[in-house]
Parts: sequence; C-alpha cells; structure tokens
Amino acid sequence: MIVFLLISTITVILYTYIGFPLIVALVALIKQKHVAKDDISPSVSLIIAAFNEEKNIVSRLENALNSEYPNEQTQIIVASDGSTDRTVDLVRQYQKHNVLLLDLPRRGKIFALQQAVRRAHGDILVFSDANTLFHPKALRNLVRNFADPKVGGVCGNQMYGPVQDHDVSADGETLYWSIDKYLKSLESLTGSIVSADGAIYAIRKELFAMPEMTFVTDDFAISTAVIQKGFRLVFEPEAIAFEPVAGESGREFGRKVRIINRGLRGVILRKKLLNPLRFGFYSIILISHKILRRLVPLMLIAAYVFSVMTMHEHSVIFFFFILQSLFYALALLGFAFRKKTWGQFKALYIPFFFCLVNGAALVALMHILFGRQINNWVPQRT
Repeated sequence: MIVFLLISTITVILYTYIGFPLIVALVALIKQKHVAKDDISPSVSLIIAAFNEEKNIVSRLENALNSEYPNEQTQIIVASDGSTDRTVDLVRQYQKHNVLLLDLPRRGKIFALQQAVRRAHGDILVFSDANTLFHPKALRNLVRNFADPKVGGVCGNQMYGPVQDHDVSADGETLYWSIDKYLKSLESLTGSIVSADGAIYAIRKELFAMPEMTFVTDDFAISTAVIQKGFRLVFEPEAIAFEPVAGESGREFGRKVRIINRGLRGVILRKKLLNPLRFGFYSIILISHKILRRLVPLMLIAAYVFSVMTMHEHSVIFFFFILQSLFYALALLGFAFRKKTWGQFKALYIPFFFCLVNGAALVALMHILFGRQINNWVPQRT
C-alpha cells in the first residue's frame, strides 16, 4: 500500500513538471490557434497602481510618455493606494502632461484598479506596475491582437532587468520565469493562457469585472474573467516590459507566499473555469498549472516519507531515497552559498530555488487552511 502511495506521489510530481508541458505542446501542435493581428490604434487607458513608489514613479511616467503609441489615443492613470511617501506629489508634476492622478485611501490594489477603470476613457485597458518599464513598441504590439474579435485579453512579455546586490534567488526566478513564458506561448496556441502577468496585460474595457472577492491576485482575477465570458486570453511575446527581480531570497519567499495565497483564492473565485465540459482544454491547463503545481510540496514531503518507510524493501526505492537526499542537500548548499560565487552554479541554485518556491506554496496552503487572507500589497521590487 505504501509503495502504491509512493508511486502515486511521484506520478503527480512528474505529470506536473514534465507530463503537463508535453501535453500542452502536443495540443498546441494540433490546434495551432493563431491570432488574426493587425496594426490598429484603438483608444488605450494605461492604468498604473502604486503604493509608496517614489523611487520608481518618475521613471515609469517618463517611460509611459515616450511610448510610440499615438499620444492622442493614450490616457495615463496613476491610482495611488494610500501612498504615504512622495508618490502623489511626484505624480502631480505630470498632470500637465495629461496624467490623471487618483489619490485614494488605502484599501488594496484591486479597489485602486476599480476606481481607475471607472475614470478610464480607452476602449482597451492596459494594466501595469509602477516598477515596470515598457519597450516603446509594447502598447502597439499588445493592441494589435485585439483586431481579432475572439481575443478579449492579451498578456505581454515581462522580462527581468539587471539587479544589484542580489543573491542567487534572482537567477532562479529568471530561469523559472523563462520556462513559464515558454509554457504560456504554447498555452496561447491551444486557445488561452492560464492567466496574465500584472506587469503588462490588456483587456477590452467592456470585459472588466470587479472580482466578488478582493483578497485574490488582481491580474489573475481580471484576466480570467475574460475567458469566463467566452473570449481568448493570449500571449504576445513582442509586447516587452522590463521589471526588476526581487534580488533577495527572503523578499522573494514572502512575495511568492502572497502571490500563491491570493492566486489559489482566485482559483476558488473562478471555479466555474475548472469544468472541462464547458471550457475544454483550458480547464486542464488551470487545474494543472494552478492547483496541482501548488500541491507539489505535499507530494514532495509524502514521497520522501514513503521512501524512508519502504527503502529497505526495494533497491530502486533506496536509490530514489538517495537521489532525493542529494537534491535537498544541494538545495541547502545553495541556500548557504546564495550570496557567494559558489552559489551561482546551476547545480546549487536550481535545487535551492525549487525548494524556495515549493516552501512558499506550502506556507500559502497553510494560510488558506487556517483562513488567513492577504488584502493589501507592498511592492517588493525596486
């Protein structure tokens, strides 16, 4: 019985990290659902939510004002969610450039976005963060996807810029995100990606819906509402944005706990999307990407415990136990050398970051189990 449970946990882990991507690649190859793009210029409202972003907001606004998208078709809105630093004063200096400032009380990012949408004039809503910089052609490359009437939302290509004084968690996050973006490109060919990334994404204004729950990840809740309404959510690799990586493992761990906690609650919010009879292959993507992946830490713990219990029965299980122990030993070395040159070897930082991510998922699961909600966000990247 324990051997069967061990095999089951290993199967879930292998499916999540190997089987699922292979299935997505196969379905993408069969479906090949491309987007009918065209060089269009609809009115756009660029919405930037900010909380205590005095270090970033000036460069963000300068970047937005230097976009190659037509100025007369662009509205820029900064929604300050109760900032207590100089963010609001700095944004006021840009009101002469037709930047709309919303100086709001501290209620949470999703409420700030809701107020911004109410003041938005554009047919297309583009959401971004205050610490994100767009490539000059990013807006144009985003909106060209909306020439296809089946497309309701578009996620851009967020890249990590250089960061100083970082540990190897930055390298791990960069590699992790590169793999995740490649998976997004495959998901897009199947119909829709699992969800958008908050650094750069856009939706048709009429498809915006305020989530019924506000302690969810805003980009997940807003972008998946597009799919629930029958439209496609696609990935645009040429709509490039740059964002700094957290740079320090403690901050990155806390950020991922928050994201996973709110993301899982977002899945609960969008539970209708889990029905494959209605939403087809997208439901498989959502279950695999957002549920099974978050259950992996439980599978890892179970696999190790079951290996210890049965390693004396089978030489293969004993070998598997040794491999697990070696992997976790490398992760501990990666943690110990995370700020040293030795830590930059992939053999160390990949196991370390893998454990960091799954440790954060485990903490997030515990928070949900005990009913802990995270309503407000504090930016972790500068």
